[in-house]
Amino acid sequence: MNAQDIARYLREHPEFLSEHHELFTELTVPHPQHGGQAISLAERQLHALRDKIRQLELKLAELIRFGEENDDISTKVHRLSVALLQAASVDSVRQALIDGLRDDFSVPYLGLKLWGVAATDDADGVARPDAFGVSEAARRHVEGLRHPYCGAPESIEVASWFGEAASHIRSLALMPLRDQGVCFGLLALGSAESERFYPEMGTLYLGRIAELAAAALAARGR
Repeated sequence: MNAQDIARYLREHPEFLSEHHELFTELTVPHPQHGGQAISLAERQLHALRDKIRQLELKLAELIRFGEENDDISTKVHRLSVALLQAASVDSVRQALIDGLRDDFSVPYLGLKLWGVAATDDADGVARPDAFGVSEAARRHVEGLRHPYCGAPESIEVASWFGEAASHIRSLALMPLRDQGVCFGLLALGSAESERFYPEMGTLYLGRIAELAAAALAARGR
């Protein structure tokens, strides 16, 4: 018999150890942390259980931390939603976005570009400043995004959307704004930290913020 045969026999005959319970105290195995020390099978099992409990506690603590972080983000998104609902014009929507993202989410730089719905002033039809500064190629690129883009600025043009802060941008999030499936603008978040917005990060809440902003802008721009 080899080791695999013995292990298979014990699995197939669990009553063996019950019938020979003295083995738990008579047989010894190396200590899992101190190789030169021998301990009984029962004590070795206790060590294994303690290790498993420790791993479960770490996993539970991680899940609790994620839950608390999600609750905190949900509260901030809710607060932003209320501010957007209270905004009476495109300009006030823009200000609500700036205040909410800066104060609650600690986003230092924000760029808003509009080229469709809400790109003109309701009163006189004059194009807003936000409607300028986006090339046709950049528009097509934004319109092709299915999810928010996170990472380093891909071009000088993208960085220029942040105005005087362009030289400070090391990472950004590009969030297309859509109304009934049609892209009419872009919300860009920028940071001087290269790891603030990175390609592998989750974009669920970024997408929801973009949907809220798009709905508020489209409603005020009609």
